[in-house]
Amino acid sequence: MSKSRKVARKSAAVTLAGLILASAALSGCQSGSNNSPASGEPSGSGASASAGASQAAGAIDHSKPLTITVFDNAANYQGEQTGWYGKLVKDKFNITLNILAPQVAGDQLYKTRTAAGDLGDLLIIDNSQLEELIPAGLIMDLTDKLKNTKYLSQYVDNHFKPFNAGFDKVNPEGKIYGLPTFEADTSPTTFSEEIPYSSPIMPWDYYKGVGAPKLNNLNDLLNVLKQMQAKYPKTPDGKPIVPITLWKDWDGGTGAMENVRWLSNWYGYEKPDGTTTIQLNAKGDIVPIIDDNSMYKKILKFYFDANQMGLVDPDSPTQDWNKVAEKLTNKQVLLLWYSWQRGFYNTIERGKNGDGNVAVPIADTRIIQSSDAYYGNGRVFAIGSKAKDPDRIMEFMDWLVSPEGMRYYTNGFEGFNYEKTPDGKFKLTEVGQTAFQNNTPVPDEYGGGGYQDGQSKINSMIMSDFTIDPDTGEFYNNNYWSSTIEANKTALTTDWQKTFNATNATDYYLKNNMIDIVPNINTSLGTDSSDIKNKRSQISDYVKNTSWKMVFAKNQAEFDQLWTKMQKDVEGLGWKDVVAADTAKAQKIVKMRQEALAGK
Repeated sequence: MSKSRKVARKSAAVTLAGLILASAALSGCQSGSNNSPASGEPSGSGASASAGASQAAGAIDHSKPLTITVFDNAANYQGEQTGWYGKLVKDKFNITLNILAPQVAGDQLYKTRTAAGDLGDLLIIDNSQLEELIPAGLIMDLTDKLKNTKYLSQYVDNHFKPFNAGFDKVNPEGKIYGLPTFEADTSPTTFSEEIPYSSPIMPWDYYKGVGAPKLNNLNDLLNVLKQMQAKYPKTPDGKPIVPITLWKDWDGGTGAMENVRWLSNWYGYEKPDGTTTIQLNAKGDIVPIIDDNSMYKKILKFYFDANQMGLVDPDSPTQDWNKVAEKLTNKQVLLLWYSWQRGFYNTIERGKNGDGNVAVPIADTRIIQSSDAYYGNGRVFAIGSKAKDPDRIMEFMDWLVSPEGMRYYTNGFEGFNYEKTPDGKFKLTEVGQTAFQNNTPVPDEYGGGGYQDGQSKINSMIMSDFTIDPDTGEFYNNNYWSSTIEANKTALTTDWQKTFNATNATDYYLKNNMIDIVPNINTSLGTDSSDIKNKRSQISDYVKNTSWKMVFAKNQAEFDQLWTKMQKDVEGLGWKDVVAADTAKAQKIVKMRQEALAGK
């Protein structure tokens, strides 16, 4: 059996995890699940060996308060970590987390702090930034420190060493500088999730309410959205419902319009990490996004057509992600396209009434989906070279991957969010099923405030929730607990399964040959020269701005004029040079995928 076939078989075997996804809805800017916390109660005062590190008792002094500056590309919150997670970290480690977020403060934050020679204490940064910061002397070598950890040391040989070896140009000795984020402990070619990361998702009751017509293409999708809009213009409490809502926050340094990027996945094209000018398919075809036949243009046209039909939220050009999240929570959006977006509304109780957002396949799609992020997903945890008390930071990081730390991050805390079952496994409590959506008040003993408000604002993990909890033998991701799967045998899931004759969305796409699962590649793709970096920045800003104008163009003529002008103008900004650099990066990815499938 070929390696690729094994991938498909493993994926098809995944049972239908629940549709709550409350924990996975914490953020939107990461691939994979971005959850929140789990396990025993906050411990009271300073940390000890039980906090996760294996240092001998007393080796680390926790008596003095320590504020850690966390430079965090994944965070969409800036400031001190407060709420229940803040209290937890303070009680266990006498640490306060002060988060600096480029998503909030802007990209200039990285340039300013690196120029000053001190990015921060704990860093969650992109691979490309790590490659810049190592030779600049701004990253601490963690090789020896990892030897003194209890939990992180388990992942050194199979995860951390292979990843850091990819930075051989700036790290010829193979030292460990960065710990990749959201690593799964499955295999490099396994896809474990029950729905692709990006695929068409809609409210099941509204879709059925207009006859649940088969969708053959994007035109059919627009037509059914129009029908749903006409029949369901407002929520029961009078809030306006919009078929499609867009937001700009995440465009950031991606080089193009993110909402376009992710719908391109439906038709087999993705944007390789570290690139901004091209898209890549499972066969290894590389297509510049400004090509007339590119998937990027096709999806721009989809959004333009949708806007011409009155289907795009008029708030889109000005709203931020927080506003979008509010609309998702209120079931004010008809089309979703990220798997975790379901978690803002779906609950088991609603599912019992056939209410919730589910996958609605479109016949002509062929989704591209990366396998589990065995080697991580494009960012790393690192420690700044000028960090205050790096041993205490290392102890905290070690706890993050301990069973206790993983449970807190992914599921909250035992007795409030979940409880033990007689067979030694876990199940969500009634409160835990809706704590995220309802921002349920947290008892004062845990820190008070709202549950969602108090979740970890780090918004990233070293090991993902697709690792096995040694105490239960199940993933940390509560959607895949046997108790959740059983609870989710609701009217919503059973009706969906009967309609599509599949266990879950991944199963459906595999059965119908509508998905390509490609090995997840996480490596150094090289850093840009200053010339390429400057050209990339100018081109990226221009493409993003023009793309938004095209979506909201007044007519087809203006849409075409903007497209043609963009094609011409970017040439003068150094387009060919940046495409050449991105093509070289993509070719490395293609080669490594081939090697992964061949078992190398």
